Amino acid sequence: MYLVFAFVSGGLFGAGLFISGMTDTAKVQGWLDVFGHWDPTLAFVMGGAMIPMALAWLVRQRRTTSLVGTPLPPAPSTKIDPRLITGSVMFGMGWGLAGLCPGPAIASLSYGGPGLIVFVVAMLVGMLVAPQLRTRLDRALPAE
Repeated sequence: MYLVFAFVSGGLFGAGLFISGMTDTAKVQGWLDVFGHWDPTLAFVMGGAMIPMALAWLVRQRRTTSLVGTPLPPAPSTKIDPRLITGSVMFGMGWGLAGLCPGPAIASLSYGGPGLIVFVVAMLVGMLVAPQLRTRLDRALPAE
């Protein structure tokens, strides 16, 4: 049953990304081009994503397990620290330069061409290297 829920959830997520235009790099970069040919339509996508997520967090407060019986993850930290700011800036820069973030990049793999494959490989390498880099930085820069 777990795999069925995962398959359906992933399919709905990918379809939503495609229908909303999040897999179209020009549309994403148009959203970020506030001083040029700005395309505000992705604001509706983001707003539309925040509503069900807010409801999900409300449900999460009352439950300890998912519908398939697996434990639910703890609520994310609300602490704003240098790590969060640095990660957010790096994510935003990558999103702006490439016009994609991880979900839409994977959803676009079947039609994105060689440039997208290079992006996804680089993204995966970054995901593998990031925890090791974080460990080294934590040792070099002790917490305050």
